[in-house]
Amino acid sequence: MLKRPFDKSKLPSRHVTEGPQRAPHRSYYYAMGLSEDEINQPFVGVATCWNEAAPCNIALNRQAQAVKMGVKTASGTPREFTTITVTDGIAMGHEGMRSSLASREAIADTVELTMRGHSYDALVGLAGCDKSLPGMMMAMVRLNVPSVFVYGGSILPGRLDGKDVTVQDVFEAVGQHQAGNYSDEQLAVLERVACPSAGACGGQFTANTMACVSEAIGLALMNSSGAPAPYESRDQYGEASGVAVMNLVEKNIRARDVVTRKALENAARVVACTGGSTNAGLHLPAIAHEAGIDFFLDDVCEIFRDTPYFVDLKPGGQFVAKDLYEAGGVPVVLKELRRAGLIHEDCMTASGHAIGEELDKIEREADGRVIYPVDKPITKTGGVVGLKGNLAPEGAIVKVAGMSEAEQVFTGPARVFESEEEAFASVKARGYEEGEVLVIRNEGPAGGPGMREMLATTAALSGQGMGKKVALITDGRFSGATRGFCVGHVGPESAHGGPIALLRNGDMITIDAIKGELSVALSEDELADRRANWAGARPTNYASGALWKYAQLVGPTYKGAVTHPGATAETHVYADI
Repeated sequence: MLKRPFDKSKLPSRHVTEGPQRAPHRSYYYAMGLSEDEINQPFVGVATCWNEAAPCNIALNRQAQAVKMGVKTASGTPREFTTITVTDGIAMGHEGMRSSLASREAIADTVELTMRGHSYDALVGLAGCDKSLPGMMMAMVRLNVPSVFVYGGSILPGRLDGKDVTVQDVFEAVGQHQAGNYSDEQLAVLERVACPSAGACGGQFTANTMACVSEAIGLALMNSSGAPAPYESRDQYGEASGVAVMNLVEKNIRARDVVTRKALENAARVVACTGGSTNAGLHLPAIAHEAGIDFFLDDVCEIFRDTPYFVDLKPGGQFVAKDLYEAGGVPVVLKELRRAGLIHEDCMTASGHAIGEELDKIEREADGRVIYPVDKPITKTGGVVGLKGNLAPEGAIVKVAGMSEAEQVFTGPARVFESEEEAFASVKARGYEEGEVLVIRNEGPAGGPGMREMLATTAALSGQGMGKKVALITDGRFSGATRGFCVGHVGPESAHGGPIALLRNGDMITIDAIKGELSVALSEDELADRRANWAGARPTNYASGALWKYAQLVGPTYKGAVTHPGATAETHVYADI
């Protein structure tokens, strides 16, 4: 590709490369082997979440090199840096999970600080595990620089006894093991074959859900999120993303030109029709917040309500990300949504073209196996449903993908637990009854702190064969791998005196995903009386450090559990410094 000149007079990197007064700054770049030409080009931050914490991140370093090649090819100067991740599969089921949601904010903050500190002009962000995807996208929108997102890719499915298996099967096997239906030897075999490669969890759990969001919202190149992490074709997507970001710099197309209200609605459609993770109901409002757009849990759920569910993915369905990729990926899903008039086609994307223009290039059609035709869906409404009522005035969320209508209504007495550990111990000991609604409170963003996911508990229930015989509600979260009638994000949370804090054993709770209701059979007078006698938020052990700071700052779940005022309070945009 021919070298093209860029005018740096309005780009942030002019503060570190232009004029005699920046000679000391330039000397540092010469020390790193850059040429004069490279110093005079736009600087592109290539941010990765590479680390040795988990398979989701382990391939990102290699992919970053491909991105850098693309940036160089298109007359840019890439500057690679890394940020943290907390990997939910390893953090799950113990105190480490408190770090998970807080890490989303830390990722966004550290990418912002690195970009600001070094005055980079554009950003390509590579992420692999659950919170790192929204965290990276939040940074892009917050900075409002030309940005392209690259997903690290999913893990390949394991094979056991002629069937695909994922880490979800291992979590559920723990429940079967506890129930005496799975031997030590069987568990030892399963854990060795379930995760055979680099990449993020293979079902439509949070990472793959947010990867689909990255394409639908326009921050990632079309079809770039689908190829599994070990595929060398990912290098081509990386290189193309590096070229794409330089085209965005040339055209001055920034992240907030891409992430608009309409783009967020497109993203929510894709979550619904793929039976995606309930965590999208937390992350989409948080991304919107960075753009100064009010797009709360209610808005997300309104879109879920009238979106058909037509992509058959685990945990509610049969297939994994690799299967979706082989069936044509997110572009074919978007084409089906367009066929039903459910996509805003004029939204800008990372390619510099509108999403409608990109979809015009897609020749493949729904295969009827992984991707059903939109007019012949698996169910007529989305795989994720919002709930409200006197138990959740600020809302709650439940994944119903793979559940029949009869299974979407549940009434039963409450069995209240004050923490996930207490609930897990009870489930392990079978200390609950069929027909009960298990309530796990004090696990919200502030009260946890950290809004832990409850996969260990829900997977144990499924493994015991009780996933459809009890329901579970919490002010915490559920993993994208959770299945069963499990309601999360109940707000206000217990620590803020929400009704969930006032429940007692035996209170009759109704969950109705068809009507969108979450209620308890208590009068307003009874609730008011209990509130007057409420002892207040349960103290935690986190009286200092990052989790203390997070608990002080974090806002309500329905607004995305964010920790700063967002774009509406801005007096400047970084890209214009």
